Amino acid sequence: MTPKILIVEDEPNIIVPLRFTLEQKGYAVIAASSGEEAMEKIAALKPDLILLDIMLPGMDGYEVCQRIRQTPEFQHTKIIFLSAMGRDMDVAKGISMDADAYIIKPFSVFDVIAKIGELLKGEGMLS
Repeated sequence: MTPKILIVEDEPNIIVPLRFTLEQKGYAVIAASSGEEAMEKIAALKPDLILLDIMLPGMDGYEVCQRIRQTPEFQHTKIIFLSAMGRDMDVAKGISMDADAYIIKPFSVFDVIAKIGELLKGEGMLS
């Protein structure tokens, strides 16, 4: 089964290289540009992993994360925050919300791919 990854990001210049590289690695990639759109796609498509920006129009990434973690069906969905908010307190808040990882922008696409492989590897997913 092909792992599904949802990219929740409102900047196309971040979505495009991530999508391209993830698809090259064999992942099915979906994108959403707002928190509300992300929640709709999570419910409909049930992604295995979510790359989640914090600063989004409307509902922010923290609220999206909180809603995912409050929904029993999605409690095991992996979440990686991708954010320009890089202070120690920002990272600590993201991790305290039960995110699986927090990667600070700007980032290397290859670092993101490595973290995805690490998080999905133990579940019979691609490495």
